[in-house]
Amino acid sequence: MRVNPIGSLKGELTLPGDKSITHRAIILGSIADGVTEITGALRSDDCRHTAKALGTIGATVEELGEDRLRIQGCGLHGLKEPDTILDVGNSGTTMRLLAGVLAAQPFFSVLTGDQYLRARPMARVAMPLRSMGATILGREGGNFPPLAIMGTRLKAIDYVSPIASAQVKSAILLAGLFTEGETTVTEPSLSRDHTERMFEAVGIPIHRSGLSLRVDSVKRIPSFQVAIPGDFSAAAFFIVAALVIPGSELTLREVGINPTRTGLLDALQSMGAVIEVSRRRSISGEPVADLHVRSQALHGTEVAGALIPRMLDEIPVFAVAAALAAGATVIRDAAELRVKEVDRLAALAKELRRFGVQIEERPDGLVIQGGASLSGCHCDSWGDHRMAMAMAVAGLAAGGSTTISDSSCVSSSFPDFWTRLDAILPGAAVPLEA
Repeated sequence: MRVNPIGSLKGELTLPGDKSITHRAIILGSIADGVTEITGALRSDDCRHTAKALGTIGATVEELGEDRLRIQGCGLHGLKEPDTILDVGNSGTTMRLLAGVLAAQPFFSVLTGDQYLRARPMARVAMPLRSMGATILGREGGNFPPLAIMGTRLKAIDYVSPIASAQVKSAILLAGLFTEGETTVTEPSLSRDHTERMFEAVGIPIHRSGLSLRVDSVKRIPSFQVAIPGDFSAAAFFIVAALVIPGSELTLREVGINPTRTGLLDALQSMGAVIEVSRRRSISGEPVADLHVRSQALHGTEVAGALIPRMLDEIPVFAVAAALAAGATVIRDAAELRVKEVDRLAALAKELRRFGVQIEERPDGLVIQGGASLSGCHCDSWGDHRMAMAMAVAGLAAGGSTTISDSSCVSSSFPDFWTRLDAILPGAAVPLEA
């Protein structure tokens, strides 16, 4: 894709459904009794992999229109042993959350993914599930996919997680639905809470005490209807673009503003940004609002600690904002970015240097010297959807055209990113022939 800096962003934009919530709705709908209906579902590659995997083991997932799904669930105990390997592509959420469900089934299954997912650590999920009684094998002692899972009748555990990870927490909570007794998960800081919110929305009892969650086994999950709010992580790229490109004024409609997800807003506020939030309301237990963004001057800041889990997926585009802010920005406590789709710290350092940014890579973060003018360049997405979209924002703010290799990887989370960008800034993104 070639990105051309041809002007400011103006107008209104709606975002696709939240990826994290869509995954969870498909999983819970598949183990519920009866027919579940989902509106606003994200139709990305990752979510389709979740639907396909669950279809292989017993559920029926129908696509109705652009953003509606109908799921014929098979109940808590109606899943069946797959006759093939479950390939979940690039979706770490699919692999880790399904591991929690499959660990409780009385059959054998194998989860694998693409070359990037097969390099991501899975011991963080496999270890607690093994302590519940499941047998989970994988490469390097079960740390890397493919994962071979021999499920069983699980026992409840009281697990203290060494990391704040919504995927780890969710895998254990899903497994806990099948156990005898109460399963408790405690994390060091609050990670995304979409699973807890959805449990409550569909009537699954769950109890929170500080950073601990407790869930008991259930006999059944009733079918449900759920609406998915706009994905904040998708909105993040347009938020930053509107802030840093002069003359921009953009309204983003019905964006999910779950506080466990909106660390980017806090980080941008610490850089001097003022983003108007209006029409606050709730959709299926999730807070949503409209966001109004205007171009503004930003200054450097420091982000670290408990803020990082609330903005982890947004750090690539936040780094672009930092490169265009006055002064230095320090990102700490973000070593988790090294084990995402790719090593995002290394990728960001290398690609932003191509634009002329002075950037220092540290073991757990980055130091970005802002204030310089970006120069258009050829950059690499590293096959990572969030890197590709972050580089697009940098290209929109740079002098001269930017080309991004493997730009189609955005289909993992935001299939029509380029289309929606073109809708508010025609000609800014031009596909190049292979």
